Amino acid sequence: MNTEMIAKTEAFLKDTFAASTYLQSHPTDRDYRLEHSYRVANIAKTIAEAEGFNVTYAVIAGLLHDIAYCEEMVTREDRMNHGRRSASIARPFLESLGLPADAVNEICYGIAIHVDDEADFEWERTPFCETVGDADNIDRFDVYRVYESLQWMQFSEMPLEKKQIEVDSIMEKLTRYKEMKLGTETAKKLWLQRLDYQLGFYAKLKAQLDSSTTIR
Repeated sequence: MNTEMIAKTEAFLKDTFAASTYLQSHPTDRDYRLEHSYRVANIAKTIAEAEGFNVTYAVIAGLLHDIAYCEEMVTREDRMNHGRRSASIARPFLESLGLPADAVNEICYGIAIHVDDEADFEWERTPFCETVGDADNIDRFDVYRVYESLQWMQFSEMPLEKKQIEVDSIMEKLTRYKEMKLGTETAKKLWLQRLDYQLGFYAKLKAQLDSSTTIR
């Protein structure tokens, strides 16, 4: 792994976020996006090491996959386009690192497609490219997201019956997500581990809720 290139990428990401007028006014969003980018980069690194991909390129792609959040996203279209926009922002920086053109394109393509599977330039959809979106999804279903999701839906403020409905719905979705296709066997393994953890958590929560009004 080229630690010098990765250090330059970290600096570029942090400097871009620090210079963002929008993120200066939304420091919580800045901190979350930076932390998420590091987690995705670490997951991408794990996948790359197991699958024999270029680890440096995988980490760089993970770090930069959401760099477009330096810009305010007002509409749903803005948010859906942030993969392509992130690739556009990343490309000049990647070229400045002296990476081969194919490597720049592969990293940018992976970043571009990670939201809605669409890029604004032609390139082969390789397992490496799919790793960016896979790592992003794996992070979004890891331990931290259990806490974040419950906080976001204001779960603690719901009446018991509403909590039970929400937990049943979440468990049904998590079970369906097990069928999702991922780009590599390593990503699939990590994905199923995260889903199983969440299902285990929600199964325990469901049992506790179901024991809250009657003797069982």
